[in-house]
Amino acid sequence: MAFKKILSVTGADHSDQDVAIAARLCAEVGAHLSVLILSPPPLVMSPPPLSDGTSEWPRQRAHAIAALEQRYSQIERFSQDAASLEKISREIHKLLRATWRCYDVDVVNCDQASVGDAVRARALCNDLTIVGPALLNDINVGPLVINGSLFDTGKPVLVVPEGAEATLSPRRVLVGWDSRVEASRSVREALHLLAGAEEVRIALVDHEATCTGSGAEPGADIATYLTRHGARVSVDLLASAGKPVAMILAQHAIDTSANMIVMGAYGSRRLRERLFGGVTRWIVGKPPLPLFLAR
Repeated sequence: MAFKKILSVTGADHSDQDVAIAARLCAEVGAHLSVLILSPPPLVMSPPPLSDGTSEWPRQRAHAIAALEQRYSQIERFSQDAASLEKISREIHKLLRATWRCYDVDVVNCDQASVGDAVRARALCNDLTIVGPALLNDINVGPLVINGSLFDTGKPVLVVPEGAEATLSPRRVLVGWDSRVEASRSVREALHLLAGAEEVRIALVDHEATCTGSGAEPGADIATYLTRHGARVSVDLLASAGKPVAMILAQHAIDTSANMIVMGAYGSRRLRERLFGGVTRWIVGKPPLPLFLAR
């Protein structure tokens, strides 16, 4: 499926780096860009406690002063957040007017517990969500965006780490395959990318232990499927030698000069933050590669 509508998520304290990456990818394939800016929730102030004029007055007065000081601090912080939000919104509009005119920008006020729901509501009506370097570096918001856009929607996510040359027209793609449903969905969601690539390598790690495929040879079934969709496919059988599968796939992608890794996203709700951390640890000390994930 071609990507016609792409979501980019950013925060009031982020730069416009992630949006610039998404805008460039949208221009590459002619897609509409939807930008979601996550803003801190509006400040809700409760009235100060009333004094009844009794002997408790000194203590109540001290409490009232402390409460007022706290509110002034909250107002100052909220004013700073609002100014930061206004600034990034202006920068994003300016950037998109100059680079890509098919876009919309939305701001949502939400606390940390509501980030996933806010992202999910918008990801459901987009073909792909781009998770860029700023979100990857935000350990508080990043995992929540991954949860909302990937795990809670069934829609794919393209993770673009710092320094990666992201493209939606990759020449060489590595597919991590293990015959699970998640791997099948990642291939289906990336089918348009795979069919247009010059080379697609299907990588099976410890295939005898992890795959029961229906083909005569390991990987023959998925290779046949992709070939019938126009992809140019080869199959690589890899041994883990006790190393994590993710590490083996990442290194093989580098060794084969892949422009992108496509794989399924695994894990229960309890393990999702581990996935997010694992994604960022993959590329430490290695050339960064975009990672296409589907659940």
